Amino acid sequence: MRIRDLAELHSLVSELFKFPKTPDAWEAYKLTEDQLEHYKEFGYVSGIKLLDEVQIGQLRGELDELMDPKHPAHSLFYEFHSNESKDQDSVLFHSLGHWRITEGFHDVLWNPAFVMAAYQLLGNRAVRFWHDQLFYKPAKHGGVVAWHQDYSYWTRTVAMQHLTCWTGLDDATEENGCLYYVPKSHNWGLLDAPELAGNMEGLLDYLTEDQRKEFNPVPIPLKKGFATFHHPLMVHGSYENKSDRPRRAFVLNVFADGTVSNTDDELLKGVPPIPKGRKMEGKFFPLLFG
Repeated sequence: MRIRDLAELHSLVSELFKFPKTPDAWEAYKLTEDQLEHYKEFGYVSGIKLLDEVQIGQLRGELDELMDPKHPAHSLFYEFHSNESKDQDSVLFHSLGHWRITEGFHDVLWNPAFVMAAYQLLGNRAVRFWHDQLFYKPAKHGGVVAWHQDYSYWTRTVAMQHLTCWTGLDDATEENGCLYYVPKSHNWGLLDAPELAGNMEGLLDYLTEDQRKEFNPVPIPLKKGFATFHHPLMVHGSYENKSDRPRRAFVLNVFADGTVSNTDDELLKGVPPIPKGRKMEGKFFPLLFG
């Protein structure tokens, strides 16, 4: 069986989304000045609708398929963790690279609502893809994602001009493990990187006394299909899922065009290295917008 690597295709491959063809058509997707100011001041902006019911249904079905370690295109994942938690009673499914495997998760990269918001939040700069993530917390025993900053895992790329978008495929609530932010923590500078599915409070060991005083997390409940965007230095995490409902979500990570490699080593598993100082581009890092 020939496996098709969708990373070869840098445009929509299905009918799930429609890319606007005129400037006027893009206006409907633009963030407001208030939303942009909120991001600048607090390090995040939430409640952005990215998906309708049909799109949510398609992506849920694809997630069910992708979680099978025997999926015929399994080799295309950069990472695949049936349970990234070391606690077998606390499950956190986490993967990277599924944009290469299924049409829906490929095409969400070119969702006009996503790329327009990303373009604006990156300062009206062209948007280039970094990598994707899937998170699944099953009902009753879904694991935590410990407090962390995304860029602490991404220093192999510079300059720091990155952006994260988290989108729920279920209603995310405090009961089933929604995202939490520490507002204004994007001003703290780069902290050490803790183990992602380890001790929830591990990051606190690296905070100054003043930062500990300002450590006041707020929950970000979201209806399914809605997204939250955050700064690469935003401290965030999520608690366990003890509810009787799953919590499924995907993440899209991007950076402004012009970002370069900061290592001669492999950037993502199976991806040919980009020499240090060379621009991030090519098959695995497509230009999405702008």
